[in-house]
Amino acid sequence: MVATDPLWLPTLNYDETELGKMDTMMFMADGTAGGMRAGIRAGDIGLAVSRSGTTVNVTAGVGVATRSGRSYRFQLAATSPGTIAAANATFARVDLVYVRIWDNSVDSSGLYKADTVLLTGTPSGSPAIPVPGGTIIYIPLATINVPNTGGGGASSSTISSTIRQVTVAPGGILPVTSATDIAIAGVYTGQARFNTVRGVPEYWTGSVWAAQGDYVAYTPSWTASTTNPTLGNGSLTTRWTRVGKQIHYLGTLILGSTSNGGTGVWSMSLPVAAASAGIVTFGVADYAVAFANDYLGAGQIDSGGTTMVFVVKTSTNSSSAGQVSNTSPAAASSNSRLYWSIQYESA
Repeated sequence: MVATDPLWLPTLNYDETELGKMDTMMFMADGTAGGMRAGIRAGDIGLAVSRSGTTVNVTAGVGVATRSGRSYRFQLAATSPGTIAAANATFARVDLVYVRIWDNSVDSSGLYKADTVLLTGTPSGSPAIPVPGGTIIYIPLATINVPNTGGGGASSSTISSTIRQVTVAPGGILPVTSATDIAIAGVYTGQARFNTVRGVPEYWTGSVWAAQGDYVAYTPSWTASTTNPTLGNGSLTTRWTRVGKQIHYLGTLILGSTSNGGTGVWSMSLPVAAASAGIVTFGVADYAVAFANDYLGAGQIDSGGTTMVFVVKTSTNSSSAGQVSNTSPAAASSNSRLYWSIQYESA
Protein backbone atom coordinates (compact mmCIF):
# COMPACT_ATOMS: atom_id res chain seq x y z
CA MET A 1 0.00 0.00 0.00
CA VAL A 2 1.14 3.51 -0.70
CA ALA A 3 1.24 6.23 1.95
CA THR A 4 -1.69 8.07 0.32
CA ASP A 5 -4.23 5.49 1.54
CA PRO A 6 -6.90 7.25 3.64
CA LEU A 7 -7.57 5.63 7.01
CA TRP A 8 -10.66 3.57 7.91
CA LEU A 9 -11.79 2.68 4.38
CA PRO A 10 -12.83 -0.96 3.95
CA THR A 11 -10.61 -3.60 2.31
CA LEU A 12 -7.42 -1.51 2.70
CA ASN A 13 -4.32 -2.78 4.50
CA TYR A 14 -1.83 -0.53 6.31
CA ASP A 15 1.76 -1.02 7.37
CA GLU A 16 3.34 0.35 10.55
CA THR A 17 4.90 3.35 8.77
CA GLU A 18 1.57 4.50 7.36
CA LEU A 19 -0.20 4.14 10.71
CA GLY A 20 2.65 5.90 12.51
CA LYS A 21 2.34 8.88 10.16
CA MET A 22 -1.44 8.98 10.50
CA ASP A 23 -1.01 8.93 14.29
CA THR A 24 0.74 12.30 14.17
CA MET A 25 -2.71 13.89 13.71
CA MET A 26 -3.29 13.30 17.44
CA PHE A 27 -0.37 15.46 18.62
CA MET A 28 0.56 19.13 18.27
CA ALA A 29 2.70 20.08 15.28
CA ASP A 30 6.37 20.97 15.67
CA GLY A 31 6.60 23.40 12.74
CA THR A 32 7.81 20.88 10.16
CA ALA A 33 5.77 19.33 7.36
CA GLY A 34 3.95 16.35 8.86
CA GLY A 35 5.97 16.66 12.06
CA MET A 36 4.70 16.43 15.63
CA ARG A 37 5.94 17.15 19.13
CA ALA A 38 6.99 14.04 21.03
CA GLY A 39 6.74 13.65 24.78
CA ILE A 40 4.65 12.56 27.72
CA ARG A 41 1.02 13.57 28.14
CA ALA A 42 0.80 16.90 29.97
CA GLY A 43 -0.08 16.35 33.63
CA ASP A 44 0.80 12.63 33.53
CA ILE A 45 2.92 11.61 36.55
CA GLY A 46 4.08 8.40 34.89
CA LEU A 47 7.68 7.71 33.79
CA ALA A 48 9.01 9.49 36.90
CA VAL A 49 12.71 8.97 37.59
CA SER A 50 14.12 8.32 41.08
CA ARG A 51 17.04 6.48 42.63
CA SER A 52 17.55 4.05 45.47
CA GLY A 53 21.20 4.29 46.43
CA THR A 54 22.84 4.26 43.02
CA THR A 55 20.06 2.26 41.30
CA VAL A 56 17.90 4.33 38.95
CA ASN A 57 14.19 3.55 38.78
CA VAL A 58 11.48 4.70 36.36
CA THR A 59 7.78 4.31 37.11
CA ALA A 60 5.28 2.89 34.61
CA GLY A 61 3.87 5.25 32.02
CA VAL A 62 2.96 6.07 28.45
CA GLY A 63 4.33 8.49 25.88
CA VAL A 64 5.11 9.08 22.23
CA ALA A 65 8.39 9.46 20.35
CA THR A 66 8.81 10.62 16.76
CA ARG A 67 11.21 10.42 13.86
CA SER A 68 10.87 11.48 10.21
CA GLY A 69 7.21 12.43 10.55
CA ARG A 70 6.24 9.13 12.19
CA SER A 71 4.93 8.63 15.72
CA TYR A 72 5.88 5.80 18.06
CA ARG A 73 3.34 5.48 20.87
CA PHE A 74 4.49 3.28 23.75
CA GLN A 75 3.59 2.02 27.22
CA LEU A 76 6.12 0.76 29.75
CA ALA A 77 5.89 -1.09 33.04
CA ALA A 78 8.12 0.10 35.89
CA THR A 79 11.76 -0.35 34.87
CA SER A 80 15.32 0.18 36.08
CA PRO A 81 17.67 1.37 33.35
CA GLY A 82 20.74 0.62 35.43
CA THR A 83 23.12 1.79 38.12
CA ILE A 84 24.85 5.16 38.28
CA ALA A 85 28.51 4.72 37.37
CA ALA A 86 31.25 5.58 39.85
CA ALA A 87 32.04 9.27 40.12
CA ASN A 88 35.19 10.92 38.81
CA ALA A 89 37.74 11.97 41.41
CA THR A 90 38.06 15.51 40.04
CA PHE A 91 35.08 16.50 37.90
CA ALA A 92 31.31 16.31 38.09
CA ARG A 93 29.22 14.94 35.23
CA VAL A 94 25.62 14.81 33.99
CA ASP A 95 23.91 11.54 33.07
CA LEU A 96 20.73 11.23 30.99
CA VAL A 97 17.73 8.94 31.48
CA TYR A 98 15.54 8.50 28.42
CA VAL A 99 13.00 6.23 26.75
CA ARG A 100 14.40 4.61 23.65
CA ILE A 101 12.44 3.15 20.76
CA TRP A 102 14.30 0.38 18.98
CA ASP A 103 13.21 0.19 15.34
CA ASN A 104 15.41 -2.00 13.20
CA SER A 105 14.29 -0.24 10.01
CA VAL A 106 15.86 2.96 11.37
CA ASP A 107 18.72 1.95 13.69
CA SER A 108 19.64 -1.55 12.36
CA SER A 109 19.53 -2.81 15.96
CA GLY A 110 17.63 -5.98 15.10
CA LEU A 111 15.03 -4.98 17.73
CA TYR A 112 11.50 -3.65 17.83
CA LYS A 113 10.72 -2.50 21.37
CA ALA A 114 10.71 0.37 23.87
CA ASP A 115 12.76 0.60 27.06
CA THR A 116 14.49 3.07 29.38
CA VAL A 117 18.19 3.84 29.09
CA LEU A 118 20.74 5.40 31.45
CA LEU A 119 23.42 7.22 29.44
CA THR A 120 26.56 8.16 31.39
CA GLY A 121 27.95 11.61 30.69
CA THR A 122 31.54 12.82 30.47
CA PRO A 123 33.16 14.31 33.61
CA SER A 124 34.17 17.92 33.00
CA GLY A 125 34.72 21.27 34.64
CA SER A 126 31.57 22.31 32.74
CA PRO A 127 29.66 19.05 32.31
CA ALA A 128 27.17 18.80 29.45
CA ILE A 129 24.11 16.60 29.03
CA PRO A 130 25.07 13.61 26.84
CA VAL A 131 23.24 13.20 23.53
CA PRO A 132 22.16 9.77 22.21
CA GLY A 133 23.45 8.79 18.77
CA GLY A 134 21.96 10.26 15.62
CA THR A 135 19.83 7.24 14.66
CA ILE A 136 18.39 6.69 18.15
CA ILE A 137 14.67 7.44 18.58
CA TYR A 138 14.11 8.73 22.11
CA ILE A 139 12.46 11.18 24.49
CA PRO A 140 14.33 12.49 27.57
CA LEU A 141 12.97 11.88 31.07
CA ALA A 142 15.55 13.32 33.47
CA THR A 143 19.15 14.29 34.06
CA ILE A 144 21.27 13.07 36.95
CA ASN A 145 23.90 15.44 38.33
CA VAL A 146 26.78 13.32 39.65
CA PRO A 147 29.30 15.23 41.83
CA ASN A 148 32.94 14.22 42.01
CA THR A 149 34.02 11.85 44.76
CA GLY A 150 34.91 14.77 47.01
CA GLY A 151 31.33 16.02 46.63
CA GLY A 152 29.76 12.73 47.61
CA GLY A 153 30.01 10.83 44.33
CA ALA A 154 27.28 8.68 42.81
CA SER A 155 25.45 8.14 46.11
CA SER A 156 24.92 11.94 46.38
CA SER A 157 23.55 12.35 42.85
CA THR A 158 20.54 14.62 42.32
CA ILE A 159 17.82 14.09 39.73
CA SER A 160 16.22 16.87 37.68
CA SER A 161 13.15 16.41 35.48
CA THR A 162 13.34 19.85 33.80
CA ILE A 163 14.44 18.16 30.57
CA ARG A 164 11.28 16.04 30.55
CA GLN A 165 9.24 16.90 27.46
CA VAL A 166 5.45 16.92 27.35
CA THR A 167 3.06 17.06 24.43
CA VAL A 168 -0.60 17.91 23.90
CA ALA A 169 -3.27 17.40 21.29
CA PRO A 170 -3.52 19.91 18.42
CA GLY A 171 -4.82 23.22 19.78
CA GLY A 172 -4.01 22.26 23.38
CA ILE A 173 -2.24 24.53 25.84
CA LEU A 174 1.31 23.25 26.24
CA PRO A 175 2.90 23.68 29.69
CA VAL A 176 6.59 24.56 29.33
CA THR A 177 9.19 24.36 32.08
CA SER A 178 12.64 24.09 30.50
CA ALA A 179 14.73 26.92 29.11
CA THR A 180 14.89 25.00 25.82
CA ASP A 181 11.11 24.83 25.50
CA ILE A 182 10.68 28.45 26.53
CA ALA A 183 13.04 29.52 23.73
CA ILE A 184 11.29 27.48 21.01
CA ALA A 185 9.33 29.58 18.51
CA GLY A 186 5.62 29.05 18.07
CA VAL A 187 4.21 27.15 15.11
CA TYR A 188 1.29 29.47 14.29
CA THR A 189 0.04 32.90 15.35
CA GLY A 190 -2.30 32.57 18.32
CA GLN A 191 -0.81 29.26 19.50
CA ALA A 192 -1.27 28.93 23.27
CA ARG A 193 1.01 27.57 25.98
CA PHE A 194 1.38 27.85 29.75
CA ASN A 195 4.77 29.13 30.90
CA THR A 196 5.21 27.42 34.27
CA VAL A 197 8.34 29.49 35.02
CA ARG A 198 6.40 32.78 34.76
CA GLY A 199 3.17 31.20 35.93
CA VAL A 200 1.13 32.74 33.10
CA PRO A 201 -0.57 31.61 29.87
CA GLU A 202 1.14 32.91 26.74
CA TYR A 203 0.31 33.15 23.04
CA TRP A 204 2.51 33.33 19.94
CA THR A 205 2.27 36.79 18.33
CA GLY A 206 3.95 35.60 15.15
CA SER A 207 7.37 36.71 16.37
CA VAL A 208 7.50 36.29 20.18
CA TRP A 209 5.69 34.54 23.04
CA ALA A 210 3.64 37.04 25.05
CA ALA A 211 1.17 36.92 27.90
CA GLN A 212 -1.97 39.00 28.14
CA GLY A 213 -0.71 42.46 29.08
CA ASP A 214 2.89 41.93 27.97
CA TYR A 215 4.29 44.78 25.89
CA VAL A 216 6.13 43.74 22.73
CA ALA A 217 8.01 45.71 20.10
CA TYR A 218 6.36 46.54 16.78
CA THR A 219 7.82 48.00 13.57
CA PRO A 220 5.12 50.21 12.00
CA SER A 221 4.87 51.62 8.50
CA TRP A 222 5.21 55.42 8.53
CA THR A 223 3.47 56.77 5.46
CA ALA A 224 2.07 60.05 4.07
CA SER A 225 -0.92 60.86 1.86
CA THR A 226 1.19 62.00 -1.15
CA THR A 227 4.84 60.97 -0.83
CA ASN A 228 5.98 58.60 1.91
CA PRO A 229 8.55 59.83 4.45
CA THR A 230 11.95 58.20 4.97
CA LEU A 231 13.38 57.67 8.44
CA GLY A 232 17.07 57.98 7.54
CA ASN A 233 19.09 58.28 10.74
CA GLY A 234 16.01 59.02 12.83
CA SER A 235 14.36 56.51 15.16
CA LEU A 236 10.88 55.03 15.36
CA THR A 237 10.13 52.99 18.50
CA THR A 238 6.73 51.51 19.29
CA ARG A 239 5.31 48.92 21.68
CA TRP A 240 1.89 47.39 22.12
CA THR A 241 -0.04 44.96 24.26
CA ARG A 242 -3.34 43.10 24.18
CA VAL A 243 -5.77 42.29 26.97
CA GLY A 244 -8.73 40.50 25.41
CA LYS A 245 -9.77 42.73 22.48
CA GLN A 246 -8.30 45.87 24.01
CA ILE A 247 -5.08 47.10 22.41
CA HIS A 248 -2.74 49.67 23.95
CA TYR A 249 -0.34 51.16 21.38
CA LEU A 250 2.32 53.77 22.10
CA GLY A 251 5.31 55.12 20.25
CA THR A 252 7.97 57.74 19.69
CA LEU A 253 9.15 59.10 16.33
CA ILE A 254 12.34 61.20 16.34
CA LEU A 255 13.50 62.67 13.05
CA GLY A 256 17.21 62.77 12.30
CA SER A 257 19.39 64.93 10.08
CA THR A 258 18.84 62.60 7.09
CA SER A 259 15.11 62.00 7.71
CA ASN A 260 12.62 63.22 5.13
CA GLY A 261 9.05 64.07 6.10
CA GLY A 262 7.64 63.22 2.68
CA THR A 263 4.57 65.11 1.44
CA GLY A 264 1.07 65.16 2.89
CA VAL A 265 -0.67 63.93 6.05
CA TRP A 266 1.27 61.39 8.12
CA SER A 267 -0.14 57.97 9.04
CA MET A 268 1.22 55.25 11.31
CA SER A 269 0.18 51.61 10.84
CA LEU A 270 -1.48 49.73 13.71
CA PRO A 271 -0.19 46.45 15.19
CA VAL A 272 -3.75 45.06 14.97
CA ALA A 273 -6.67 46.40 12.89
CA ALA A 274 -9.37 48.29 14.77
CA ALA A 275 -12.88 46.90 15.19
CA SER A 276 -15.50 47.96 12.63
CA ALA A 277 -17.88 49.22 15.31
CA GLY A 278 -18.79 52.59 13.82
CA ILE A 279 -16.67 54.38 16.43
CA VAL A 280 -13.73 56.74 15.91
CA THR A 281 -11.17 56.27 18.68
CA PHE A 282 -8.92 59.01 20.06
CA GLY A 283 -5.79 58.85 22.20
CA VAL A 284 -3.20 61.39 23.28
CA ALA A 285 -0.50 62.73 20.95
CA ASP A 286 2.16 65.43 21.06
CA TYR A 287 4.13 66.94 18.19
CA ALA A 288 7.19 68.58 19.68
CA VAL A 289 9.88 70.77 18.21
CA ALA A 290 12.90 70.22 20.40
CA PHE A 291 14.01 73.23 22.42
CA ALA A 292 11.03 75.20 21.08
CA ASN A 293 7.33 74.25 21.23
CA ASP A 294 4.89 71.42 21.95
CA TYR A 295 1.71 71.02 19.92
CA LEU A 296 -0.64 68.85 21.97
CA GLY A 297 -3.41 66.85 20.35
CA ALA A 298 -4.74 63.37 19.70
CA GLY A 299 -4.11 60.21 17.73
CA GLN A 300 -7.15 59.17 15.70
CA ILE A 301 -8.23 55.72 14.48
CA ASP A 302 -11.29 55.33 12.27
CA SER A 303 -13.71 52.45 12.64
CA GLY A 304 -12.10 49.37 11.06
CA GLY A 305 -8.89 51.33 10.51
CA THR A 306 -5.43 49.85 10.02
CA THR A 307 -3.60 53.17 10.47
CA MET A 308 -3.80 56.21 12.74
CA VAL A 309 -3.39 59.92 12.02
CA PHE A 310 -2.48 62.72 14.41
CA VAL A 311 -4.56 65.84 15.02
CA VAL A 312 -2.72 68.52 17.02
CA LYS A 313 -2.80 72.25 17.68
CA THR A 314 -1.31 74.17 14.77
CA SER A 315 -0.28 77.08 16.95
CA THR A 316 0.96 77.18 20.50
CA ASN A 317 -1.29 80.12 21.39
CA SER A 318 -4.57 79.30 19.59
CA SER A 319 -7.27 76.65 19.51
CA SER A 320 -6.77 75.83 15.81
CA ALA A 321 -5.90 72.21 14.99
CA GLY A 322 -4.93 70.14 11.99
CA GLN A 323 -3.48 66.81 10.92
CA VAL A 324 0.27 66.32 11.29
CA SER A 325 2.14 66.44 7.99
CA ASN A 326 5.55 67.39 6.67
CA THR A 327 4.60 71.06 7.10
CA SER A 328 2.03 71.08 9.94
CA PRO A 329 2.18 72.14 12.72
CA ALA A 330 5.81 72.93 11.77
CA ALA A 331 8.18 72.03 8.97
CA ALA A 332 9.68 68.58 9.52
CA SER A 333 13.29 68.80 10.68
CA SER A 334 15.83 67.04 12.86
CA ASN A 335 14.16 68.76 15.81
CA SER A 336 10.76 67.13 15.11
CA ARG A 337 9.34 64.64 17.62
CA LEU A 338 6.02 62.78 17.62
CA TYR A 339 4.68 60.92 20.66
CA TRP A 340 1.43 58.97 21.08
CA SER A 341 -0.49 56.60 23.32
CA ILE A 342 -3.88 55.15 22.41
CA GLN A 343 -6.24 52.36 23.49
CA TYR A 344 -8.69 50.84 21.02
CA GLU A 345 -10.82 47.78 20.34
CA SER A 346 -9.27 45.26 17.98
CA ALA A 347 -11.08 43.68 15.06
